[in-house]
This record gives sequence, structure tokens and C-alpha cells, in this order.
Amino acid sequence: MSTGLTLGKFAPLHKGHQLLIETALSEVDDLIVIIYDAQDTTPIPLQVRTKWLRRLYPGVEIIEALNGPTVVGDTPDIKRLHENYILSCLGGRVVTHFYSSEFYGEHVSKALNAVDRRIDPERQRAPISGTSIREDPHAFRKFVDPIVYRDLVTWVVFLGAPCTGKTTLARRLAERHNTVWMPEYGREYWENHQIGRRLKPEQLVEIAQEHREREERTVVEANQYLFVDTDATTTYMFSLYYHGQAHPKLSSLADEAKDRYDLFFLCENDFAYRDTPDRSGEAHRDAFQKQTRAELIQRQVPFITLSGSSDQRVARIEQVLKKFVKRF
Repeated sequence: MSTGLTLGKFAPLHKGHQLLIETALSEVDDLIVIIYDAQDTTPIPLQVRTKWLRRLYPGVEIIEALNGPTVVGDTPDIKRLHENYILSCLGGRVVTHFYSSEFYGEHVSKALNAVDRRIDPERQRAPISGTSIREDPHAFRKFVDPIVYRDLVTWVVFLGAPCTGKTTLARRLAERHNTVWMPEYGREYWENHQIGRRLKPEQLVEIAQEHREREERTVVEANQYLFVDTDATTTYMFSLYYHGQAHPKLSSLADEAKDRYDLFFLCENDFAYRDTPDRSGEAHRDAFQKQTRAELIQRQVPFITLSGSSDQRVARIEQVLKKFVKRF
């Protein structure tokens, strides 16, 4: 049995890393990947970077190097430090092939008594580096898998009752930041499928699911931010309004919304109400707004309230974005 080993920070995981991993998977029976904590290199936690690897390569063994050496260089002492640490991570297991694209491939493979498999050291097949991606993820997004790229984007969602300016804000902010935005799919679905101004519980599940799927397709084009008009919580509340209850699948999607987005803005209902065929009147808007606020508080979702004119709201959002540090 042959066993391969590769290692890195994967900050972030990119096509060059994937070339190493996929080459190894095609050549050896088993593959071990050591991933370093790298707090000095990236704010992306080790657990998030490990998640990328496990989702893309579920058959690979992952070793999280929480206390790995951070010093870099090719002096004998530094080489020995890294070699000893790698051997300690392996715990006596035999590695037959060591995969890398760096200078350390030679001395690490010797320490392991393994075949030195240097893959694309000139970066011709995958002309990219983690440093380039960290500096401008959007410019180099073609070198990053969608599973990874979505986590490099800040997800901003606008909530509130009908006719509270969510769509206007999402569109305006996307234009200001040269990025994309996700329209409310529920409105489109309602126009095409409603009967007697009502939708069935199963149809509301379809709305929430398709909205999320469209978000995932849209985020790969996002430039730093993805601005989203409503989430599954809103669809859940419409289900309560229509039917007094929600389908279990919709409830689960609403529960997941808290951890899906980075910033939540609640748009107040201080806009003049504009009645349209898909709306239920100003009184319903007021009640829905109160229910939305209560729902967010009950779910312990941290939200920022927006009021005033559209310009005032945009200015407030920009203040928040300027200071915001993305959580992972």
C-alpha cells in the first residue's frame, strides 16, 4: 500500500493546492494532508480551512497542526524543526510519497524516506498563490473552488416587511460596490404560482430552497460583498401568516439563516406604503414588521436597524461595512 503526504496552510485553498491533492489521489492508495494553523497568515480559522478540504476530498485524512512551527527558511536548524514536527504528526506511520511544489520537497521527502513528488514548481499549470488571492479574491476567483470562494465573501441580508426598501438597498449597494445582488425569489414565485393570493406550505419550502440555491450560484460572481433581499426567515413568517404553521423543512431553513449571513439589516417601515397586487395593505405591513423584529430577537439574530431616506440608509450601511471584520 502506498501512502502520500502533502501539507500547507491552504489560506485559502486554491487550484494549485488542488492540483497537488488530486495528483496524489491518482497515484497513491491513501493520502494524508497536514494543515497548519497559520494565525499569522490568515484570519480564516483552521476549522474553516479544514472544512473545505473535507468537503472537497472526503476520503483524505486530515491532520490539523495546531502548534506547528511558523518560522520559514532553508537553514539546517529550521529544516530539522519542520521535519521533526511532521514526523511527530505522523506518529510512526510510513509515507511513501511526499507531494509539494516548494523547495522543502527535497529535504522533507528525505526525512520521510519517501519519493519526492514535486508538482508544478514553476506554477505553469496553476499560476496562482495564496498571497495573490488574499490580496484580491475577486480578481483571482477562477483559481478558487466555489465552496471556498463563498466563504471569502461577506454576505449581507436585508429584512423587513413588504415595501420597506429592501430591494432598492440591495440593488444600490451592489452598484456602489461593483458586485452582484440576490433578488427575492419569493416574489417571482408568487407571481407565477399563487392561487387566490395564497401558496401551499410545500410551495413555500420550494421558495426557500430555490432562493438559497440561487444565492450559491450568484455568490461566485460577488466582489467582496453579496447583498441579499430577504432570507428563509421571511418565507417562514409568510407560512405562519398563510397557514398558522410552517413545514418542518422550512423551519430548518429558517433556523440555518442565523449562521448563513454575516450582516443583518432590518429595514424600518417608515417609507410611504405603495400598494401593489402582491401586497396585503399597510396594516399588514405594520403587523409583519413587528413580527419580523420579534422573530429576530427570539432567534437571537444580531441585526442593525435602518430608517430614514434611502440615502440615509445607504450611508449607515457604508459606515457598518467600513468597520466590519468578517467572522468565519
